[in-house]
Amino acid sequence: MIYVQAVLLGVPMTVLITILAFAVGAVLGVPLALARRSPLAPLRWTARFVIDVLRGIPPVVFLFVIYFGVGTGVIRLNSLQAAVIGLGLIAAGYLAEIYRGGLLAVHKGQFESAAALGMNSWTSMSRIIGPQAFRVALPSATTYAIGLLKDSSIASTITATEILYRATASSRGHGAGLEPFLIAAVVYIALGAPLAWLSRTMDAKMRARVAR
Repeated sequence: MIYVQAVLLGVPMTVLITILAFAVGAVLGVPLALARRSPLAPLRWTARFVIDVLRGIPPVVFLFVIYFGVGTGVIRLNSLQAAVIGLGLIAAGYLAEIYRGGLLAVHKGQFESAAALGMNSWTSMSRIIGPQAFRVALPSATTYAIGLLKDSSIASTITATEILYRATASSRGHGAGLEPFLIAAVVYIALGAPLAWLSRTMDAKMRARVAR
């Protein structure tokens, strides 16, 4: 029972890191996705380079650079801030590609219709294109959120007191071996199961709509 309590103490931090990092990625992913579709070649290339860098660097390396590099200079970052920034930037790269996939799924006739009605880029994107792309991208974004929940365990390497950190501390403090980690695995599954169900439900609804 003591191991369960110790692991559960890390749940709020895990959930907080996941939510904040996903929010950062969701916001920053929008301009990256739009830049990838820009008619200006230098802007497209720059956005693609940034996305490739964010997706190509291992998360643990990113967190170490931010926490032990940036965080020890003029700007002071605690483990939560470094984890949110690091995982949030990585999420931006992945979500940008998910958004781009959603935009590509919208029929080009929708873009042409919006232009024919005299809508500017902002109006057509916010009222016509964006909502359709969002519905397509939502299942994939939810699936990524599940992965981000698991990736939040990497924050334990920079002393963020999330689930894995608590399990490790409990194992070392009580000589418990694998038991705290097995409990942590069960907790991760319990946290991810609702997101997995939501992703499957939304994907099924999307397929039903497309099949009509």
